[in-house]
Amino acid sequence: MQDDDLPPLPGLTERLRLDKWLWAARFYKTRNLAADDIDKGRIQVNGQVAKASRELRAGDTIDLRQDSLTRTVVVQALSTVRG
Repeated sequence: MQDDDLPPLPGLTERLRLDKWLWAARFYKTRNLAADDIDKGRIQVNGQVAKASRELRAGDTIDLRQDSLTRTVVVQALSTVRG
């Protein structure tokens, strides 16, 4: 069996809302908390201030400011499944 023959993993997608991905990737406990930080301008995608409805794709770079901690994350895959 080759990789092309494998069924897709559950929850994987090509595009996903920023707030939903931040919640699914466990950066925030709820989507609402993620959306609040996005609205406050604490999250940038590819160097631009983002909106909660922004669709992410694999390869996007996210800059997160949480308290005094700043993280830079490169999205490798998108999943709607939390974990």
